[in-house]
Formats: sequence, structure tokens, C-alpha cells
Amino acid sequence: MADGAPAGLRYPWADAPDHGSATEVAPGVLWCRLPLPMKLDHVNVYALDDGDSWTVIDTGFASNKTRGIWRVLMDGPLGGKPIARVIVTHHHPDHVGLAGWLQRDFGAELITTRTAWLFARMLTLDVQDRPVAETLEFYRSAGMDPAILDQRANERPFNFGDIVAPMPLGYTRIKQGDTIRMGGRTWDIHIGNGHAPEHATFWSRDDNLVISGDQILPSISPNIGVYATEPMADPIGDWLEACERLAPLARDDHLVLGGHKLPFTGLPTRMRQLIDNHHGALARLIDYIDTPKSAAECFVPLFKRKIGDGEYGLALVEAIAHLSHLYQEGRATRTKRDDGAWVYQRKD
Repeated sequence: MADGAPAGLRYPWADAPDHGSATEVAPGVLWCRLPLPMKLDHVNVYALDDGDSWTVIDTGFASNKTRGIWRVLMDGPLGGKPIARVIVTHHHPDHVGLAGWLQRDFGAELITTRTAWLFARMLTLDVQDRPVAETLEFYRSAGMDPAILDQRANERPFNFGDIVAPMPLGYTRIKQGDTIRMGGRTWDIHIGNGHAPEHATFWSRDDNLVISGDQILPSISPNIGVYATEPMADPIGDWLEACERLAPLARDDHLVLGGHKLPFTGLPTRMRQLIDNHHGALARLIDYIDTPKSAAECFVPLFKRKIGDGEYGLALVEAIAHLSHLYQEGRATRTKRDDGAWVYQRKD
């Protein structure tokens, strides 16, 4: 969900590094950028100098193009030193895509949360030529446009395994309250939720650095969606709880290194904005469902802009998440319409 260019945030670098190059954002910490074939056209990855080797944070999609950029990085900014560890903040493909490749071909140790590893490895093994019946029923229950539903029923769906390299057996687990040494610093690990379950963030004890993945981004709110795999999940509730828990850790001088957009300072302001953004969306939505509405009918109050074909899927799962949160909090009712869609209405 876009929420504009927040006031009070500062961006020390106006431009991102070119593909295959790196910007040193702190001693021994390199910021690199990899391309994505979508509207959000990049992911940020970081390399931390451990002396005789590197620890890298996140990896980009598994594609020949991205592998080629990694090889340029290895020979150039990384100076030919080995990548000994790859840390994955969360299981989404732009972050875990090449973790298995770095693990298998370069001997890197894979470090991530248990949920991230289980999700990623499970999803790489679940490749389909057409959507399964449960997925189509889930779309129908969200009120998906019939033409879009028919199109999706007859085409190859998004498959995690198409853009994530096979993941070897075995990883090292991190969890809430752990610490890790990397880049000459000791980092506290704090776990977020909502955008992805058990999302790892890293807070340096020795200076002002925070590596936030997609849990904290500067000019967009991470997508928060409900999917057919867990139709009664409440990621909005998980998101708000995580933001409220992480907010007291924030300092204005923190330099936040996120998974997308630019590094920034002004974290206390940003944490409040991330929380307020979703409370505002819920308030607009509860006013909008004075008459019964399906998720597909709620894009206008949530996003305040036209949703294009390329954004439709993400918008739909986020609309489901917000409506279901209101329903599970007891602020809205839910009934099944004749066309099979759940419709939600404000409780008076």
C-alpha cells in the first residue's frame, strides 16, 4: 500500500548503486541492488565484511540475469573474498531466490528463521501447471472479477519454484532475542510479522544501523495479504502488533537499510506512520462497508487510486486481509453471497 513520501524522513543517498556496483553505507557494510521484473523493480541486498569472508543479507530472484550480477559483485565490490553466510530476512522470492544457489554452489551457510525456511522449502516443492481447486474457490470467495478468474483458471499460476533456486536440506535457525556477529558488529535480532511470518530484523548494538528487510520501508507499506493456504489468517493484527513492539526500539539517528527503496533516518516517525497507515485504511473501510461489500469491491477506500492488472492480485489479498481483520475483531459481519463471494458489512 503506497503512502507517499513521508515528512520527517531523511535520505543520505539520493541514488541507488547501479547493478553490479555497491555503495558503502557504513564501515564494512555494502548496499547493492538487484532487478525485479515487476512494478517494484528492485530489491536491496547487503554485504557485511567479516574479514576473510562476507555475510550477505537477501539474494534477489533466481534468474540468469541476477546470477550474473552476483558474479560481478563477487569479483568486484566483494573483492573475490568468499560469501560464507547468506541470511534471509523472510521467505518471499525476491529475498530467498538465490539462497539455495549460494548455499549449494559456493558453500555458504544459510541462516534464517524457522518459519521462513519451512515456507520457502515447502513452496519450492509445490509447482503447478494450473491453479488447484482450493485456490480458485478462494479467489471466488473474494469476489474476483469473473473474467480475471476465468483467465487465471486456464493459465500457469505464479510458482515459487520458478524463481527460487532449489534449497538444500539444512539451515541455521535464528529467533527473537538472539544476537549475531557480522560486519564487525553485534546485532540484536527482533522478529516482525504481518508482511511475512517470522520476519527477521537486525539492530546493531555498536552503532546506528538497522537492517529491516521488508518489515520497515520508507515510502511504501509492505503488502499484507491473506492467501488460500491460511484463509483465516490475521496478518493485519500481526502487523500492528509487530509495529507496536518494534517502535520503542527506534531512534531518530538509526540508519535503516530496507529491502526496497532508499536507506533512511527518522525511524520513530516512520514507525508511527506505518501503524497509522493501516488504522486509517481500516477506518475508511469500516465506513465504506455500510452496505455489504466483497474484497474485490473495496479497492477504492483502501488504496485511494486505480488498481491496474499487474497489481490486482496483491490488492485483492490485501483487501481480504483488512476485511477479515474487521470481521475477526467483531467490527463487521460476513455472509456468503449467491455468487460465492464473502461480503462484509459494518456492525452498527
